[in-house]
Amino acid sequence: MKKYIYILLLPVWLLLYLNLSNISDFLVYDIFRMPEGKHITDSVWFFLFEVPKVMLLLILIVFVVGIIRSWFSPEKTRKALEGKSLFVGNVMASGLGIVTPFCSCSAIPLFLGFVEAGIPIGVTFSFLIAAPLINEVALILLAGLFGWKVALIYVFTGLIIAVVAGFVLEKLKLQKYVAEWVFQVKANQNGIEEQKLDLKDRLQAGANAVKEIVGKIWIYILIGIAVGAGAHGFVPDDFLGEIIGAGKWYAVPLAILLGIPMYSNAAGIIPIVSVLMEKGVTLGTALAFMMSVIGLSLPEVIILKKVLKWQLIFIFVAVVAVGITAVGFIFNFLNI
Repeated sequence: MKKYIYILLLPVWLLLYLNLSNISDFLVYDIFRMPEGKHITDSVWFFLFEVPKVMLLLILIVFVVGIIRSWFSPEKTRKALEGKSLFVGNVMASGLGIVTPFCSCSAIPLFLGFVEAGIPIGVTFSFLIAAPLINEVALILLAGLFGWKVALIYVFTGLIIAVVAGFVLEKLKLQKYVAEWVFQVKANQNGIEEQKLDLKDRLQAGANAVKEIVGKIWIYILIGIAVGAGAHGFVPDDFLGEIIGAGKWYAVPLAILLGIPMYSNAAGIIPIVSVLMEKGVTLGTALAFMMSVIGLSLPEVIILKKVLKWQLIFIFVAVVAVGITAVGFIFNFLNI
């Protein structure tokens, strides 16, 4: 019975999620007795509504993905990419990047495993680009906040960037800019013995994923939503529109430059993106900002410095930035 407790909690999750607006109204206007129409009231309501909304969505999707990931491992991912042609490898690597975890603890061993297996550098980079950029948490949160049209646009454009960037990086023959010690590491020919997991184990894997991931990023979610709440209540509607709004030729590159130094993840940045669009920033510019924060953050660059030389890191950042810029301009031009 204990192993099914997570499934039995689903109706509770659904009840809370469907009544978030009413709960926020009750807290703000009945408990706190805040006056309607004030900036501070709007900000507090936004914060109290978005925090549980984002957290509920995050817990559900991380739990589900944690179960799915119990069928995957770095070794399985590496084996799946071995022996594939460049383009097929780029596409497969990008797809695997969506469902395979990528973080500071997994960057080096995954990269090493790919190189040791003889997987082309470009295919490896397709994986490294897609893993943080096409984030399953971001997908669900985008769908919840903006609808599935925007969420699917995010996935489609992210895949294109990962595939094309990996293909270009391979054609540039940049293997010489990988740290020498990487090629000196001997591959583990025996691989890793796969564990046999039953339903209870997989449900527990989902619960463990929630504990680990949500436990690490909840503070960034609160910070991101707090920033968004402040902008929602106090930033004039036309202020952000004047800086990076529609009609500004420099909006997309400026948004990317603003995003790169930021340290956040999908769960923390999407509430801010929501407010940007609410204040008049176009979808293309908002997506470019989000992708630069998630896919080109300085912490990721520092991590990659352990296995790559600066020349390759600069080229990697430049190629991805060009792809993100193209996405931003295209969607602004199409006025989606």
